[in-house]
Amino acid sequence: MTPAQARALTELSPRYGVQIADTEIDLYALFGNRAPCHLEIGCGNGDCIISLAQANPGNNYLGIEVHRPGVGSLMLRAAALGLRNLRILNRDAVEAVAVQIPVASIDQIYVFFPDPWPKKRHHKRRLLQPDFIAALRERLRASGRLFIATDWQDYADHIGRAMAQVGGLVNLAAPAAYAPRPAWRPPTRYERRGGRLGHVVRDFVYGRG
Repeated sequence: MTPAQARALTELSPRYGVQIADTEIDLYALFGNRAPCHLEIGCGNGDCIISLAQANPGNNYLGIEVHRPGVGSLMLRAAALGLRNLRILNRDAVEAVAVQIPVASIDQIYVFFPDPWPKKRHHKRRLLQPDFIAALRERLRASGRLFIATDWQDYADHIGRAMAQVGGLVNLAAPAAYAPRPAWRPPTRYERRGGRLGHVVRDFVYGRG
């Protein structure tokens, strides 16, 4: 962690941070309005969520990220842009969703380029497992959308199998397995790295049925 990141975590957490707690977040109180709330799981240093928050001031954006240096960088960038519609929770995503994200409160959820854990013995560590997907489904509003992207074909296959095990989510790209790349999805450093390595990005979009 750099000194600037550490300073951001101290000085900017009151403005952008969400306290870890054992109770649900009051999203209306957190943002001070009733605008649609979008959630990014694993937002890293903010490549995607900052771009979306800047482009869509009428929406609220909540990010979950476990890596503290990344959270510090995100806060610095958000402050430099003067963003008011962004907050960040520095916590493990599985715990955060289960404990702090209210049911039926989120309009759109983004899971872009999660760690693929490519070795077979590590596949159980992959974030997108049926139980977690079911938890995400419960946090979506009735008309909510779940967007996923990965540049690892094996993980894309895994996601397809996991989604098939979870009821109540409809593949909006059907009969195709994958969706076109959303024009609004900002490129991240992980996507650019995958492109340099010749990886093909697979996008998914599901609606709550």
